[in-house]
Amino acid sequence: MYKDIRTFLHNELAEIESAGLYKNERVITSPQSAEITTGAKKVLNFCANNYLGLSNHPELVAAAKAALDTHGYGVSSVRFICGTQDLHKQLEAAIAGFFGTEDAILYASCFDANGGVFEPLLGEEDAIISDALNHASIIDGVRLCKAQRYRYANADMSELEEQLKKAQAQRFRLIVTDGVFSMDGNVAPLDKIYRLAEQYDAMIMVDESHSAGVVGRTGRGVTELHRLRGKIEIITGTLGKSFGGAIGGFTTGKKEIIDLLRQRSRPYLFSNSIPPMVAAAGIRMFRMMDKTNELQDKLHWNTAYFIQKMKDAGFDIKPTESAICAVMLYDAKLSQDMAAQLQEEGIYVTGFYYPVVPKGQARIRVQISASHEKEHLDKCIAAFTKVAKVLNVIK
Repeated sequence: MYKDIRTFLHNELAEIESAGLYKNERVITSPQSAEITTGAKKVLNFCANNYLGLSNHPELVAAAKAALDTHGYGVSSVRFICGTQDLHKQLEAAIAGFFGTEDAILYASCFDANGGVFEPLLGEEDAIISDALNHASIIDGVRLCKAQRYRYANADMSELEEQLKKAQAQRFRLIVTDGVFSMDGNVAPLDKIYRLAEQYDAMIMVDESHSAGVVGRTGRGVTELHRLRGKIEIITGTLGKSFGGAIGGFTTGKKEIIDLLRQRSRPYLFSNSIPPMVAAAGIRMFRMMDKTNELQDKLHWNTAYFIQKMKDAGFDIKPTESAICAVMLYDAKLSQDMAAQLQEEGIYVTGFYYPVVPKGQARIRVQISASHEKEHLDKCIAAFTKVAKVLNVIK
């Protein structure tokens, strides 16, 4: 059988490559930072989720090293058998404290958190109303659940209201949205969603993966931005972006919801606990967040500066309230060619195209970090401008 499918796979891969859409993984040989090494070349990194620049922060590295000595390398078990350490409980308490929620539960990733949240809570007599641009992990999680599915256009409150009216036929209703939509950088209008949820008797779930640490004055995410801290039933997120860039996800929110997830959420029940060194670094990170807002302040300044300069240079930039700057190119091959030429200029970025974004909506997603200095931003802007003129993207 494999002889036959191998031919099919070869043809599929050849078609992807001939269309200029083959994804090549570029190997980094240094720690994640504003400046990284790829092979023998040093480049400025503008495509990591390292929003607060914590991926190689000395305090987090020290906390992880110390945990190796005190708690070992791994737990070799799932949580409810013998895989819960004091560090896991401390990290869950820190997450709940950060978001102003009642409790939290850890997962191996936010993909697992989103995959494990719907099925235990909702049945076929219930409804999920989901934003059309929600992350793939939310889409996959919804597929695992028997609840009735409704969808509304990205951040379209009129369409959300129409779907809520239809969903009145169901028992429980859950509105699901990303906090920041990762390909565009726009923030969900959570204040308006909250008003509709109250009006039509619905709960809300927000994925704060790209917004936690970034959005809001102190980086508490879209619930802080819209003054809804502690009022949202379910928040999911990751430790793999702003919060140190390692691994691990979480769900935080109402206590009864978290309690039921501990009993029935399959990715939690059947996956190993996150390593103790990751938990220890996460605890240290949240303590840092409580002490100072320095990193968030720098990130906000960097982002505002970069986006304004790129607009002044003539680039087509998606409206954004996050640290994501989508430079629109529309053509898939152009996004690949431009990213490759930018790397030759010492700027490490990635072109995104279908199926990651809709057809005809190819772009380069630039991600700003608190680890970037002004000279890094200026070099990136200059390189974009130079390459874009060569490729006739701007004049």
